[in-house]
Amino acid sequence: MATSLKSVAPTLDPLDGVSLPGWLYHDPEFFEAERKAFLRASPQVVCHESEIASAGEWRSIDYLGESVIVIRGDDGEVRAFTNVCRHRGSRLVDGEGGCAKVLTCPYHAWSYGRDGRLVGVMHRHEYPGLQTDKLGLVPVALESWRGFLFVRLEEGLPSVAEMMAPYDEEVAPYRFEELRAIGRVTLRPRALNWKTIADNYSDHLHIPVGHPGLTRLFGRSYGVEAGEWVDRMQGDLREDESGNPSERAYQRLLPDTPHLPESHRRKWLYYKLFPCIAFDIYPDQVDFMQWLPVTATTSVIREISYALPDHRREMKAARYLNWRINRRVNAEDTELIARVQEGMGSPSYVPGPLGVSEVSLRSFAQKLRRLIPEARLERPPSPGWARSN
Repeated sequence: MATSLKSVAPTLDPLDGVSLPGWLYHDPEFFEAERKAFLRASPQVVCHESEIASAGEWRSIDYLGESVIVIRGDDGEVRAFTNVCRHRGSRLVDGEGGCAKVLTCPYHAWSYGRDGRLVGVMHRHEYPGLQTDKLGLVPVALESWRGFLFVRLEEGLPSVAEMMAPYDEEVAPYRFEELRAIGRVTLRPRALNWKTIADNYSDHLHIPVGHPGLTRLFGRSYGVEAGEWVDRMQGDLREDESGNPSERAYQRLLPDTPHLPESHRRKWLYYKLFPCIAFDIYPDQVDFMQWLPVTATTSVIREISYALPDHRREMKAARYLNWRINRRVNAEDTELIARVQEGMGSPSYVPGPLGVSEVSLRSFAQKLRRLIPEARLERPPSPGWARSN
């Protein structure tokens, strides 16, 4: 059953206007508590259905020490399995994707069909009484939402469809189901706790300080709102042109997108789904971004871009300029959040106040404190507390 914060009776919590304590951003036991409480239950996007359109095509993702494969079967169905041979535990496939008639283990050549069934065993005589029907690949929960495929290692959080239900009408015109990849998956390891990245994504007050390019593009139109499971951010492109060449060219060249409502044809829109995945939605393309937790102080940022087929030269130019602008934004964020991660390790840091408009940070802190009550403490509990929970 999905966890519901609505079921918690509202109270006047003295910590609602206070940020999370620093130890949560580097403590190994708190990271273990997060794994148990919600990280393994969090939906993680693997790919778009169009990327595995033919039987045998597969994509993979590594998350919290588990490797997961999504593969299209001969019957057209897409399934997800752990990337683990049932014989001796070897990984079956390497890399981010491919196409296979069967998945054959490189260790002892046990083979699995596209539906996960065990279909071939070398030296079959060595295993009298072997019940092959009970040794298929271990399935993983899979959800298809608007053409994107998500997996989760455990149940416990709402589905992506449930999380995004309040915004379904706004997302629909972007025709996610028709998107196609326009790049490759990039993986960027970072010496950061995943929450450092998550906090920054929804932090609007740092934009006029740390992102001069976004400020030139949006002016004061950038806004943020916090839903139960999703933060929504947006900014409308200004009519007056930026003094930066790439930004000015993007403003000029971005072509009309008649499939979008007038209000969204020059809007940059962002959705962050709890806990660690986001969609950056532009008139010209859609990017997904994940910050995959690895340890208490390391994460991997995983991202790729998608777009509707459009061969106009202006659209191709706009997508290139979008990439240039956002590479700069990412570089600025990388430097900023590295400073935060370092500061969170200082014993001198105590939770600071949250501004009235910092609604997403307030919401995020509330969720953490409700899901893991120890998050209310300024200092970590005695060693071993996470194992006993």
